[in-house]
Amino acid sequence: MKKFWMGLIAAALTAVLPAVTLAQGTVPASTEVIVSLDQAVSTKTAKVGDTVEASVARDVLVNGKTAIPKGSKATVRVVGVQESGRLQTPAKLSLRITSVAVRGRSYAVTSNLWSQTGPNHNKRNVVAIGGGAAAGALIGAIAGGGKGAAIGAAVGAGAGTVGAAATGKKDIEFPAETQLRFTTRAAVTIR
Repeated sequence: MKKFWMGLIAAALTAVLPAVTLAQGTVPASTEVIVSLDQAVSTKTAKVGDTVEASVARDVLVNGKTAIPKGSKATVRVVGVQESGRLQTPAKLSLRITSVAVRGRSYAVTSNLWSQTGPNHNKRNVVAIGGGAAAGALIGAIAGGGKGAAIGAAVGAGAGTVGAAATGKKDIEFPAETQLRFTTRAAVTIR
């Protein structure tokens, strides 16, 4: 019988203790909050104002106590998006946390802007267009001499431009479980 009561007390303490150690108070500005995306987000499909569900990836501590537990739900909002252009415009995606839910209650959060810009197209375009021009010039020179080389270079450059445009889009995509780091810009009072 004694083992039964000891086991029951241990189970009750295990259930109650995590709730007791959660801090109630203020998460100060400049506190890091790392979230893991619960769904994918991409410049190909995202629109400004879209929300992306996420989960807090690590406990957020205040004075050594957990204020926002790992696993708490967070809402991330798309605040800027630019789809990749074909020849020169790189993709850009900007996000920020707008809320977290702690113990069933939602709290508004103001965070820094998290942004990523895709790669520049310039080097790739120079290679595609220049390579097309060089190949065209070589073929034209073999087929028709100097005049053929000039015509071949122009045709090759055109083909290289078409190739660069057809394959040049480089969108930004983050799959679910991607971790992003944010910093609070204003204090958040957790109750």
